[in-house]
Amino acid sequence: MDLEKSPPPVPRESPAPHGTPVPREAPAQPVAAVASGAHGVPVRRQDAAPEGCLAVAIRIPVRIVVLVLVVPVRMVWDALVVGGRFLKDTLLRPLGRAVAWVFAPVGRAFVWLVEGIATVVAWLLTGLGYALSWLGKLVFVWPWVGLWRYVAVPLGRALAWLGNVLLAVPAVWLYERVLTPFGHGVVWALRGIGAGCAWLWRVSVVAPAVWLYRALLAPTGRGFAWAALGLWGAITWVGRGVWACVTWVSLGLWVGVVWAASGVWSGVVWVSRGLWAGMTWIGGGLWAAMTWVGRGIWAGAAWIAMVVGTLLRWIFVVPAVALWRWVLAPVGRGIAVVAREIGEALGHAWRVAGYISLAVGRFLGRLFRWIFVEPVRWAYRSVLTPVGHLVRDAVWRPAAEAARSVGRTTRQVLASARETARQTRADIRRMLFGAPREPEPAVLAEPRHEPGPGRPVKPGGGLRSGPDASRGEPVGAEARTLGSSTTALTKD
Repeated sequence: MDLEKSPPPVPRESPAPHGTPVPREAPAQPVAAVASGAHGVPVRRQDAAPEGCLAVAIRIPVRIVVLVLVVPVRMVWDALVVGGRFLKDTLLRPLGRAVAWVFAPVGRAFVWLVEGIATVVAWLLTGLGYALSWLGKLVFVWPWVGLWRYVAVPLGRALAWLGNVLLAVPAVWLYERVLTPFGHGVVWALRGIGAGCAWLWRVSVVAPAVWLYRALLAPTGRGFAWAALGLWGAITWVGRGVWACVTWVSLGLWVGVVWAASGVWSGVVWVSRGLWAGMTWIGGGLWAAMTWVGRGIWAGAAWIAMVVGTLLRWIFVVPAVALWRWVLAPVGRGIAVVAREIGEALGHAWRVAGYISLAVGRFLGRLFRWIFVEPVRWAYRSVLTPVGHLVRDAVWRPAAEAARSVGRTTRQVLASARETARQTRADIRRMLFGAPREPEPAVLAEPRHEPGPGRPVKPGGGLRSGPDASRGEPVGAEARTLGSSTTALTKD
């Protein structure tokens, strides 16, 4: 018996049905052809993973020991399986059916009782659930509802009123009494400035222009109109001088207005730049301080984390890695190798023990067949079957034929006796009550026909309305008239 690793058994092919052509097996290729490629180039097999010396050293002893230990266990297991199947087929299954047939009503009654108890328990648990729900609401829900309704809501309203009094009312008063009048003052000042600018424009530009137009231009125009042709050159000279004067006055006023506006805008820009520079300087200082503090805190936290991480690494990680790498991993690999070999040895020994148990079982079965089954079979075929045929042909068949003939005779006698009794009862009933009246067949009257032109005439002179019997016509009963009767009292 080879205790080395053996390939798994190849499953047997199902036998082909009768008449099915069995294909020929392909000829086995030589090893050299299998080992070589398609073009004759040798192909190197991929070597299996090398096994360690520990696996090779413990394989054979472990398999021998496991085989010695597993063979009795497998034989006992197979014996128990065979005994269990025999008990299941011959005892347990019929006993189970009988028990099920007997105890089915008991089971139904038990189920009914359990369902009733479950219904009652469900009712009780439902009531208990309602009670616990009410108790839970009383203990957990209603206190919080009361706390919300009578504490949190009034407190929130009080805080809202207090916030309104402390924040909203002062803010509204500040807006209405301070900011609004200040804004109105600013608007009034701006309007005053606008009115002053407008008055200055009217006084500086519009009024001189109007006065110039009324006092100088209009008379000059009238003079032009009065002496247009004769004084054209003088009027042109005067007009040019007046236009130069007006232009000079307008340019001077415009330069003054632009200088004033430029001064006001320069002041506003200078104040705004000063405010923005101050805010920028303050914000830059605050941001530099916050950045410096944050960098210091981050550097300290990073240094502390690095120190703590280094300590934890040298205290926990390095010893754990060393323990895993140099102790646990080799021990685990050794245990894995031993466990794998033991598992493979158990599987191999279990299969081998199965073959041994099968051989022992077949030997015991054949021995039982030779000792008990074959003698009983020979006795049944050689002794009991001829004796049974003799008893069947000599005793049972004649007895059955006699029993059948007696049965037929008895049935005939009983049938004749029943018929005689029936005839006797009929005769006695006829003597006492008379013969039963036979029902008369109902006669249907022939329908009346209109007299035709070719019918024979009665001796009295009229046409015959009935059928003529001499001509082979069917003759029916005459129709009922007032002078005739069909009752039994008026019959002749």
